[in-house]
Amino acid sequence: MARVQRPSRAAGAAAAAAAAADTASWYCAVLLVALILLGLFNQERPSSAAAVPVPRRSCDEIYVVEEGETLHTISDKCGDPYIVERNPHIHDPDDVFPGLVIRLSPSTQS
Repeated sequence: MARVQRPSRAAGAAAAAAAAADTASWYCAVLLVALILLGLFNQERPSSAAAVPVPRRSCDEIYVVEEGETLHTISDKCGDPYIVERNPHIHDPDDVFPGLVIRLSPSTQS
């Protein structure tokens, strides 16, 4: 009678570990695809921080420059002709950008 060789325990454990690793890699791949698809669908919605406007009164003592404004338009709007003199951090009056914080004189506001 021919003797049938059985796989050793080490070979069986290695096969089981390989099968478990293969299954785990499939689950990881499916999870990765699901996260990518969720990310694609969530890009269409604006974030909550960007959707909430920041309330700001115009021509306060501390003023934040908005897009399209110049020192001349702010001066006309707020009635303060001495913006450059009150803001030593402004080295070039033509280099005004959105988000720049400037100080206005509250006594000359209109």
